[in-house]
Amino acid sequence: MTYEWDRDKAGANVRKHGIFFSDALTVLEDDLALTMEDLNADERRWLTLGRDHFGRVLVVIYTWRRDEIRIISARKASPDERRRYGRGE
Repeated sequence: MTYEWDRDKAGANVRKHGIFFSDALTVLEDDLALTMEDLNADERRWLTLGRDHFGRVLVVIYTWRRDEIRIISARKASPDERRRYGRGE
């Protein structure tokens, strides 16, 4: 699988959320990750809730472009999202 992102957006994400997209993409490899369609976006986007390679529970928003996943944003999960992940909901 191939991943891509906008460099400026990635820098803004680090400043705002403290999460590098290169770390966030490991959430997509989490066997226990929960993925759902993001119905709040104008374009078709996906939200995945899972653990990164540091063990942090993150929310990663992305879209598919051709055969690539384009990371849009990543942030630490809220307490409610962490509970949902823990329950597998």
